Amino acid sequence: MKIEDEIKQEEFKSPQHKLFINLMYTVNYLGYNLHHHLKKLDITAQQYNVLRILRGQYPKPCNLKLIKERSIDRMSDSSRIIDKLIQKKWAERTECPNDRRQINILLTKKGQDILKKLDFVDQETIELFINLSEQEIKLMNNLLDKIRD
Repeated sequence: MKIEDEIKQEEFKSPQHKLFINLMYTVNYLGYNLHHHLKKLDITAQQYNVLRILRGQYPKPCNLKLIKERSIDRMSDSSRIIDKLIQKKWAERTECPNDRRQINILLTKKGQDILKKLDFVDQETIELFINLSEQEIKLMNNLLDKIRD
């Protein structure tokens, strides 16, 4: 559906303004879809993102700096999120043997299990883009990258 119909707005200040509104609306649409699934398992999108980072590094531990660098939401408080994951026993904190000032974070078995329960989200996410061809998906990825350059 066109953004004009979705938000009941016939005109925009400029094509750039329309693009911005369209992107914001789409981000919220996708975020709501993700939140709907995560809510069932009492997990936030930020926690899910950190768990996925930890799984990507597993069995090697991550430090806080790496988690912040790889995080989608750079504004989130990574320390607080990690504390919550540790409280839920989805991750554990250990001292770095090479540098006692550095803390390592490692995904636990319970964290792996919660991610397995959420693996269907990846498939459902792919299905959200079923109306796009491979070429359109590549073009969209390139255009989004270009916006951030």
